[in-house]
Amino acid sequence: MRASGLRLLSWDLVRRCSSRFSALRLSARAPASAIPSPSTAAPGRSPNFTPPRAAMAEYMLEIDGSIMEGGGQILRVSTSLSCILGLPVRLHSIRAGRSTPGLRPQHLSGLEIVRDLCEGQLERGEIGSTEVIFTPGKIKGGIHTADTKTAGSVCLLMQVSLPCVLFAASPTELYLKGGTNAEMAPQIDYTVTVFKPIVERFSFKFGCDIKTRGYYPRGGGEVIVRTSPVKKLTPINLTERGTVTKIYGRAFVAGVLPYKIAKDMATAAVRCIRREIKDIYVNVQPLQEPKDQSFGNGNGIILFAETSTGCIFAGSALGKRGVSAEKVAVDAADMLLRNLRHGGCVDEFLQDQLIIFMALADGVSRVRTGPITLHTKTAIHFAEQLSKATFTVKKSEDQTPDSENYIIECQGIGLINPNI
Repeated sequence: MRASGLRLLSWDLVRRCSSRFSALRLSARAPASAIPSPSTAAPGRSPNFTPPRAAMAEYMLEIDGSIMEGGGQILRVSTSLSCILGLPVRLHSIRAGRSTPGLRPQHLSGLEIVRDLCEGQLERGEIGSTEVIFTPGKIKGGIHTADTKTAGSVCLLMQVSLPCVLFAASPTELYLKGGTNAEMAPQIDYTVTVFKPIVERFSFKFGCDIKTRGYYPRGGGEVIVRTSPVKKLTPINLTERGTVTKIYGRAFVAGVLPYKIAKDMATAAVRCIRREIKDIYVNVQPLQEPKDQSFGNGNGIILFAETSTGCIFAGSALGKRGVSAEKVAVDAADMLLRNLRHGGCVDEFLQDQLIIFMALADGVSRVRTGPITLHTKTAIHFAEQLSKATFTVKKSEDQTPDSENYIIECQGIGLINPNI
């Protein structure tokens, strides 16, 4: 018989998203009330929670990988927090609703690098597996490699591993191999230009060196991520949008694809943006990737917009066989413009990536964003359940009639790195 004592989220957006909301349960080894939480770890003050790992080994959390987003997002958030907080987890029904259920190479590579980072144990970790058991150890840092051996995204490998190494005992170097510009994932240019400067506002720094770019279907890209551990994360406040001051981007081709494709993408993107934004110079550079710094053939475009308060937005698209250069460029431009219209401070792709850092930070973080994505709802759901951080999502009171934005607020647990 299993106890079901983990509390549910308090906001109705997630409740409506899944009727199977109580999918995260505690195993029968102990009652749910016995799980150490920030409130019990540090009564009467900011939590500054350091999880007692020896005690945590007595518990096993069950996580249903089929609910809400139902894919790799659940694996990444749950595994990262499991590693950081010392919570053993059993993930079942992994990607159950996908056309190819279970772990794919990039998911398995992400699990394996987190296992290696903390010298943990991973059971049933193989391609196609719909259930894994992960038991974390102490996060030690050092040099580690993750290789999807496909075009699986290196940026998604970074998403699962970066939060962990911030709470390591020593500096870390991560050699991440796979696709740098892949479908269904941030392009590496997004990670460097948008994600990096914003997430570093939590008071940490990391380096991201692009050694080789890799494209679908062969992959072959490599990035090196270097960072040092921190004592704790500080909360962020991203609520002032400001005005757009700069729009720029890169349209690229690699391998045997002709340079003309890059020029056509750049021209079409500028033309599309200027239909809506006429008073800002738009600088999109066409580029031929150096042959010694790229692997395989590929083309795509990524566009950025910066504001007077330091907000950064992006829109991107990758080329496909049979899709014109103009169509690729217009898709990216439309994506950027859509993210500028809602009046928020982060785009639809950054909002979910900030959730785990907000949950771990020492204090209240606030982020203004556009419509809440399913990825973000999923990240909040599992971050609340595993970390006991508290999130609220409310419509902004000062939004204009032609915009729709929300404030995501989180009382973080104030996690303290016991190694520093």
